[in-house]
Amino acid sequence: MPVLVRLGPDGGALVVALTAPGPVDEVSALLRSSGYRSWRAQVEATGGCAVPIHLTGSSRVLDRDGAVLIERAGTILAPCGNRRESVCAACSDRYAADAFHLLRAGLAGDSKGVPATVIDRPRAFVTLTAPSFGPVHTRRVTRRGLVIPCPCGERHHPDDPRTGTALDLGTYDYVGAVLWQAHSGVLWNRFTIALRRALAGHLGVRVSEFREHARLSYAKVAEYQRRGLVHFHAVIRLDGPDGPTDPCPPALTTDVVHDAITTVTRSVHVGAARPDGIPLALSWGAQLDIRPVTVAAAGQIENQAGEITDAALAGYIAKYATKGTGATNGAERPIRDIAHVAHLDVTAHHRAMIETAWALGEHERYEPLNLRRWAHMLGFRGHFLTKSQRYSTTFRAIRGERRAWRLREDLAQLGRDTDGPNDFAPDLDTVTAINDWRPVHFGHRDHAERELAMAIAERNRQQRRSTIDSRSAP
Repeated sequence: MPVLVRLGPDGGALVVALTAPGPVDEVSALLRSSGYRSWRAQVEATGGCAVPIHLTGSSRVLDRDGAVLIERAGTILAPCGNRRESVCAACSDRYAADAFHLLRAGLAGDSKGVPATVIDRPRAFVTLTAPSFGPVHTRRVTRRGLVIPCPCGERHHPDDPRTGTALDLGTYDYVGAVLWQAHSGVLWNRFTIALRRALAGHLGVRVSEFREHARLSYAKVAEYQRRGLVHFHAVIRLDGPDGPTDPCPPALTTDVVHDAITTVTRSVHVGAARPDGIPLALSWGAQLDIRPVTVAAAGQIENQAGEITDAALAGYIAKYATKGTGATNGAERPIRDIAHVAHLDVTAHHRAMIETAWALGEHERYEPLNLRRWAHMLGFRGHFLTKSQRYSTTFRAIRGERRAWRLREDLAQLGRDTDGPNDFAPDLDTVTAINDWRPVHFGHRDHAERELAMAIAERNRQQRRSTIDSRSAP
């Protein structure tokens, strides 16, 4: 039974809701233990990770002469780094924050090596969807807020699990749906190639010469729909041949880019075949949304023209970068035995998608797709957040900046703790960090540690929200 734990702003005040004697006793014992303060400090360093990695070993920071500046040894906690919000809220928040900065840099520039002039480039926010593979339960609402009856005759509640599932399991094209899902990454690649070809045609140059005149940059995230198929949210930007530092040709306006996207979306397809050899053309769905991107004003999300702001867009995509990494009504982990699917808490529709992916996986024709490995993801095999090389910075660079900042803080603290000047400014180019850690355990030792760690993560989330609200207040 869960225990409600809340920490005060200083990290010391704690309130426990007495919901069950056993768990409460465990939490109380942990709070009274002699090692609680050191344990809490390590957990706070991970941000309240729900599944930390216990590492043992040592680390040293040496100056240019080999002298040891900082040395640590023993057992420490490292964050798990899982981007799924359902697995670890703390690491998911950190990933979403990194994704926000990565996306915002490519939209607004003036940071992460991207100039602010990118706001003058043709930019578009595009949503590409999957086609229909059969009628599904729907919940549509009129402008007056009235729910339109579903084809089944009912008016579904917003949380009705049947919404998005097949009306008739026997006639729904599950084979086509799983094969489309498995080829969606290839379909996106064909889309970008065709878009470059269309833009090159507008410039009157060959496709092979397009990069000498312009460069297509993008960042996209995959999100599961309730029917179990993904759709892609993508930010598309046109630069000059040298990337974000170079303006694109004047002939490639925002309207030209939007028209090219519309044309390409309707024409691009990927050829496949059903298990019996019947050809199958995989294409995008009829629903296509293209919206211009504008510069954010203070507190603005969308202007009167329906253009979405760069800040709102970066936050929107970053949110789905963490929420979309688990299949809707799918399994959290890869499936090893098809018999286990019967025990999953999923709808009959999503169970049919998993079973179809598993069954297709035994066909030699689909061996390159490795569908059984991705059956828990309903056949989707791609990455959830991808970007082109020149769109903006990378996750590695952002995480490297965070590590460098922490090291700089440690070295600055070393200067403050000595008799030297208080303006000690460490130079990271003159130090060497040597780490020798190995994992010994994964996750918290018991229920009490996990509950307290989750409380720390929730406190951090509330503090961030308060800070954001105070900054956005007029």
